[in-house]
Amino acid sequence: MPEASRWHRGGTSKPKLYYRKEVEIRTTLQELLLYFIFLINLCILTFGMVNPHMYYLNKVMSSLFLDTSVPGDERTNFKSIRSTTDFWKFMEGPLLEGLYWDSWYNNQELYNLKNSSRIYYENIILGVPRVRQLKVRNNTCKIYSSFESLMSECYDKYTAENEDLSDFGLQPNIEWKYSRSNANSPWHWGFVGVYRNGGYIFTLSKSKSETKSKFIDLRLNSWITRGTRVIFIDFSLYNANVNLFCIIRLVAEFPATGGILTSWQFYSVKLLRYVSYYDYFIASCEVTFCIFLIVFTTQEIKKVKEFKSAYLKSIWNWLELLLLLLCFTAVFFNIYCNVQLFLLLGQLLENTEKYSDFYFLAYWHIYYNNIIAVTIFFAWIKNMFLAIINDTYSEVKADYSIGRRPDFELGKMIKKGCFNALEKLKLKKAPKDEDLIIKSSDLAEEARRQGFDENEIERAEKMKKWKERLEKKYYSTETEDDYQPVTQQEFQELFLYAVELEKELHYVSLKLNRVMRKLSALQ
Repeated sequence: MPEASRWHRGGTSKPKLYYRKEVEIRTTLQELLLYFIFLINLCILTFGMVNPHMYYLNKVMSSLFLDTSVPGDERTNFKSIRSTTDFWKFMEGPLLEGLYWDSWYNNQELYNLKNSSRIYYENIILGVPRVRQLKVRNNTCKIYSSFESLMSECYDKYTAENEDLSDFGLQPNIEWKYSRSNANSPWHWGFVGVYRNGGYIFTLSKSKSETKSKFIDLRLNSWITRGTRVIFIDFSLYNANVNLFCIIRLVAEFPATGGILTSWQFYSVKLLRYVSYYDYFIASCEVTFCIFLIVFTTQEIKKVKEFKSAYLKSIWNWLELLLLLLCFTAVFFNIYCNVQLFLLLGQLLENTEKYSDFYFLAYWHIYYNNIIAVTIFFAWIKNMFLAIINDTYSEVKADYSIGRRPDFELGKMIKKGCFNALEKLKLKKAPKDEDLIIKSSDLAEEARRQGFDENEIERAEKMKKWKERLEKKYYSTETEDDYQPVTQQEFQELFLYAVELEKELHYVSLKLNRVMRKLSALQ
């Protein structure tokens, strides 16, 4: 703070001026270089976690389960399901055929499957697929008295309070009994409701014929009822060729209005992150990111201690705090995902006859990717507007302060040239010598006598006061060679001043155009 004290006392000494400017420029360049390295590291982290195989894996899986039509009905696929009949056709048709690839194109049986199912021969189904239903109870909505004689049942929209927890149908089988939710899995946000875990659940067999029999049995015994509000079809795949997991969820919502709304999620993620040499390079970038985070956090703590409450008055400081918050959130998500993967991966792969819930891991991994994407967006915003624009305008203001002289006034020069042109064209009389000496208090009255309107006079007085205030603040002869950083408020004032000057130039230009038109008419 000694530098600041000398500034307020009248500026730094001349011998130290250029040295101080060199130090400030060198420091600014070092900070920009350091921040640029941080941005490059962040970009590597962001784009190093994705690759084209993720897109292609999602594309082939979505084409298989969403676009494949029901045999004998080319118009019906998962996207076009609108009724319960269409839903069962999809379950017994495209879904069943898509999940079981047990023979080659020439009908020869696949070899060496090791009790696993394949999709497109290359993607191993982890565990077995799961189908889950959520229902609501009867009489969860109120029927108007005039219609009570016409309808005895009423099923409201899905909420946790309206959910049906009772067993129904063929109760000895598990798919007819309610199963409690798993606290680890996130709730699902659908089109017409937010659905929690649990419900009426059954898993598919590794045998295609057994699964088809299960579907037929559920359809004939009305597993889907009027109280059904949503059905989830979940399964996970692993492709060893590209080291990617693909977690798939197909959702069919049964709103209280009737009909079916379908949606889907295809998450291709790289859960096994450190396998190749490139993966270890990404790991080194993650360590570097943490080092940068510690350095930037230390810098901001020092700024807060130095400026205290004034620190929060700058929007750029708020942007800096937002970036730090996003960075810490990304680090937390990364650690959490890796810890959960380490704890759960072995358990999920242990039993191939049960459903492997990789949706939980993929869900948080996608959130981590989103946080990193938002972080890099705001980081580039800061780089462009804080590091470039603010520094550029600081230099412009400093150069303008050095080069400006008290007798250099653009507005006066333009007005003087305009008056000279009017005098030569004999459109305005030349002022007498005694008229040139006018007191400042009589300027407004003199302007009225010269023919200026009130708006012009008010604008001129406002510009004069504004110019004097800026000159007093920035153009002191004692500090004309020193360098000041531009604050946000100062930048706004200078910008508004430039806007007013532009308006003045435009006004003078219009007057000159009128003069030229009169000159043309005289000729």
